[in-house]
Amino acid sequence: MNIAVVGTGYVGLVSGTCFAEMGNDVTCVDIDEDKVETLRSGTLPIFEPDLERYFERNQKEDRLHFTTDLAGAVADAEVIFMALPTPPGDDGSADLSYVLQAAGDVADLLAAEGDERRYRIVVNKSTVPVGTADRVQQVMADRGLQPENDVDVVSNPEFLREGAAVEDFMKPDRVVIGTSSDKAAEKMRRLYEPFVRQGNPIIVVDERSSEMIKYAANSLLATRISFMNEIANLCERVGANVDKVRLGIGRDHRIGKHFLYAGIGFGGSCFPKDVQALARTGKQNNYEFQILESVLDVNDAQRRMMVDRISDRFDGDLDGKTVAIWGLAFKPNTDDIREAPAHIIIRELLDRGATVQAFDPEAVETTRAVFGDAITYADSMYSALDGADVLLICTEWHEFRRPDFQKVHGALTAPIIFDGRNLYDLERMAEMGFEYRSVGRPYHPPEQNPEAVEAAITENGVA
Repeated sequence: MNIAVVGTGYVGLVSGTCFAEMGNDVTCVDIDEDKVETLRSGTLPIFEPDLERYFERNQKEDRLHFTTDLAGAVADAEVIFMALPTPPGDDGSADLSYVLQAAGDVADLLAAEGDERRYRIVVNKSTVPVGTADRVQQVMADRGLQPENDVDVVSNPEFLREGAAVEDFMKPDRVVIGTSSDKAAEKMRRLYEPFVRQGNPIIVVDERSSEMIKYAANSLLATRISFMNEIANLCERVGANVDKVRLGIGRDHRIGKHFLYAGIGFGGSCFPKDVQALARTGKQNNYEFQILESVLDVNDAQRRMMVDRISDRFDGDLDGKTVAIWGLAFKPNTDDIREAPAHIIIRELLDRGATVQAFDPEAVETTRAVFGDAITYADSMYSALDGADVLLICTEWHEFRRPDFQKVHGALTAPIIFDGRNLYDLERMAEMGFEYRSVGRPYHPPEQNPEAVEAAITENGVA
């Protein structure tokens, strides 16, 4: 099938590349000439596991193309995916200006075909508010394009986890297609059938329900995170351990084990803006979405909580203190720093007079574009510790899970670790002489006997 993908951001690149991997002829369009040239040269602007391998293979096989020529891409396309940004506006609602502008440009091109016009499907792949498909269909109708005959607008939300997006696209646990057109539904089913050969469902619903599914899914996951963070905060006050609580409730099949980890809050390009957008949709329809307002409030407080705790540890004065940070991306296996808890923490630390030395396996350059020379960027996880007064862990990269604790102990001015991701065993850290503070778990005072500490580090050098 011939496919056009309008927009070469995260969703557009993953979608276009994976469609090409299934044998489709895909042309990705972007107005950024420099970006298109970079992509044509074989360089990806984002880090995502497995994406580079598929990207290179399908360019080599001449199934994946990049252009600034929207007209050329649309001319041959049977299905046109809109993968455009929908950033939050000042009031929290999704900004649809990019989507509607592109829809108008596509509609103009289709209308100009006149008697040569053939049937197309325009697909909203972006996360968009309920009713957007209707608005895009109206844009088409304003140019004289009719559903079923000329163009149908379909809602097809993505459910991609950054760091596992290629796997999610190639083997989705479900595909949601929002359309009132049997003709469009059948064509979309044929497009996605190769991706669900293991039996996972293709769910066809109306457009508005499809749009709501995406927001409801992300908002529910965000709610679970904020709920567990509140449980963690209470655990600390009553002497319970949130890890044990998580294990106990996660075995309940009605609850399940996913998204129950306590920490320093959620970030990324989806959860914060999607929760805001759904809450805003409620207000626009005279409904106060109280749970979502609380989810956002809890998350904002949780992302700043560690700074207060570090400050308290140093008697409320961080001026002149050096904080080493492990992890800058909002989650592991990506270089995406949008709404990353680490970035919010860094701003707070700098405002309080602290110096920051940071390391991340992939997100150093994306962070440098934000903070410039305001912080120091280490070339390894251990060099970030040199002379630091405390280590703060913000992202659970695999290499942070089993470090050489002898190196950590020796590099810090004092063995103090604040862990925003609960990576290490409490008793073992205490045995090795670390003042180790995590989220929602009881504090174990460190062993003070130097010989016992040295023996524990020798034995447990790796957590």
